[in-house]
Amino acid sequence: MPTDGGRVVIVGCGVVGAAIAYELSQVNGLAITVVDRQPPARASTGAALGVLMGVISQKTKGRAWNLRQTSLRRYQQWLPELEALTEQPVPVNRQGVLLLSFEEDLSKWETLSSIRQQQGWPLELWRPAQVGDRCPQVSLNAVTAGIYSPQDYQIDPTALTRALVTGAAQRGVQFDFSSPVASLEFVDATGQRCVGVRTAQGDRLLADWVVIASGLGTTPLLDALPLPKIDIRPVLGQAMRVKLGEPMGDRTFQPVITGDDIHIVPLGQGEYWIGATVEFPESDFSTTDSFSKLEAIAANPAALETVWEGAIALCPELSQAEVLHTWSGLRPRPANRPAPVLERLNTCPNLILATGHYRNGVLLAPATAEWVKGEILAGIE
Repeated sequence: MPTDGGRVVIVGCGVVGAAIAYELSQVNGLAITVVDRQPPARASTGAALGVLMGVISQKTKGRAWNLRQTSLRRYQQWLPELEALTEQPVPVNRQGVLLLSFEEDLSKWETLSSIRQQQGWPLELWRPAQVGDRCPQVSLNAVTAGIYSPQDYQIDPTALTRALVTGAAQRGVQFDFSSPVASLEFVDATGQRCVGVRTAQGDRLLADWVVIASGLGTTPLLDALPLPKIDIRPVLGQAMRVKLGEPMGDRTFQPVITGDDIHIVPLGQGEYWIGATVEFPESDFSTTDSFSKLEAIAANPAALETVWEGAIALCPELSQAEVLHTWSGLRPRPANRPAPVLERLNTCPNLILATGHYRNGVLLAPATAEWVKGEILAGIE
């Protein structure tokens, strides 16, 4: 591998920024620094449920599928590697994802199952009776089929991010969790070469490569520069943690259950995460507003109540559960373009955007990290 790659500054340390740092830490000759305004996994990552819906996604070709497939394969390598390196457990539910369908026409799922078989990923279609047999906690009212993906799973996003940070640090990556980045620094006003970042404290971090993985912090950084505008907008999501006296259904088979865009995530010991809402702020919201204004976006209690009622409709036993706590977070969603934004700018080739993953940050973190590594290696060869 090249040994003269130089200095890399990564802006943002959610799961995506941490994944990029970890992946780049395996490249000889890079001096890597990660900067964020707060400790890792405090923003959208800390509010995520970590459900990896890759095989069960309707994406079957092009970038959208390639990213998912790459991530699922990379996770198979990462997870044992991370736990061995860091000695930190990363909770993973490997019992698959069961999607409940309420559609009469199941042809799209039959087609998807056939495509996945050709691609080497099993995807099973269960009749309602089979759903009830395997997951007796599920209400079969209006269920027409269950689509079971044994190779999709769920990862604790916060534990994963912390393990990635620990692993990267053990390999020499430097982290600074008290330095908001105020601006990007360029050679001149043309913005054709980024030479580093300046923090809110006035410190200047020089870099040969700058990677923007800052989610909702992306637009303010780029907005005043002679660069293509990247409009990333906040979408609020709420979730909750609940507890029953014992696990629902078969104790030995506890997959993630999803239906009507509601996820029921088993955590063990009768506890579950339930989520998540999708709440769009008012249309006049400015993406250049400060983080303090972003954080002031209020969650709608009625929206979470609707999700909770929907979860109970899927698994009626949840009506007996105790709500332990609720939380919310803002997801970064690109406007007028697909998520995520993965781009090495033509106008500024050493500035890499790896941001705006919306609801798929945990799912796509490994593929994003691999893509960033490929761009940097291509640029220094």
